[in-house]
Amino acid sequence: MAVPQFHEIIRPVLELAVKGTMGVHDAANSIAVRLNLSEADLEELVPSGQQTRFYNRVTWAKTYLKKAGLVTYPSRGHFVATDRGREFLEVHDGPIRPKDLRQFSEFEAFATPTSATDVSDPAYSGDELENTAPPDELITELHTKLNSELADELIERVQAMPPIFFERLLVQLLVNMGYGGTADEAGRDLGKSGDGGVDGVIDQDRLGVDQVYIQAKRYADDNPVGPGAIRDFFGALNMKRATKGIFFTTSSFTKSARETAAALGTRIVLINGRQLARLMIETKVGCREETTLVIHRIDEDFFDNA
Repeated sequence: MAVPQFHEIIRPVLELAVKGTMGVHDAANSIAVRLNLSEADLEELVPSGQQTRFYNRVTWAKTYLKKAGLVTYPSRGHFVATDRGREFLEVHDGPIRPKDLRQFSEFEAFATPTSATDVSDPAYSGDELENTAPPDELITELHTKLNSELADELIERVQAMPPIFFERLLVQLLVNMGYGGTADEAGRDLGKSGDGGVDGVIDQDRLGVDQVYIQAKRYADDNPVGPGAIRDFFGALNMKRATKGIFFTTSSFTKSARETAAALGTRIVLINGRQLARLMIETKVGCREETTLVIHRIDEDFFDNA
């Protein structure tokens, strides 16, 4: 089965706490066996990649129960049910959803949005969000969604611009990634269309020790790059005795194009529209930072060394 939803984990955590003091890792292992989770389920990571999704949800379930006064922490990394927790478990049937904990004033204070959150905003829906994932997962999932929407818009904008704009964009992108020195220096070589089957060349490093040849196709989404274009680029690289090439497109590559690139001896890296947009976001080309959010966690090493 897949990793259980957040609200499906809260009750098992409380049931273990009622039986006695429990460590978080032991609780996670016990619930994983009870739910017959596979190795793949247990290895699935949260969007940030910093923790497994299952363990993250067990940890947050413990936190929610603590905020509601249903468990207490007798020692670091351990929890046990309170009298309130035992009484609640006896009278509450079925899964425990975060909204079920709102009856406790302590949890209500924890869960109620601050003045910085406009609860009239239709994007905020406490019950819908809190039933699916803990807060940090929601933040990273929403961040991923925003970046996906931004990537779509970036490619649409690039496809609508003239070819020279695409060439200049690639210059800035590669410079921001560490190629070629300054944009002016790189721009002298990149953007010379029709130069023997390549669109330009850029130094791999600021010293010019090695060079990378570039091919750029500003195509619409419904016009993928086929194997013929890859073979032509390969031939151009051979004529220049080049060993490295990057083929950029705003669309995609057909399966046969990818197979052709993989089969050729020369190292050709294929960058499709989605990958291009991701690189633009990472290097801040065509977009800018609007909000920075830093999430802090307890530093266990700090307390272990006390």
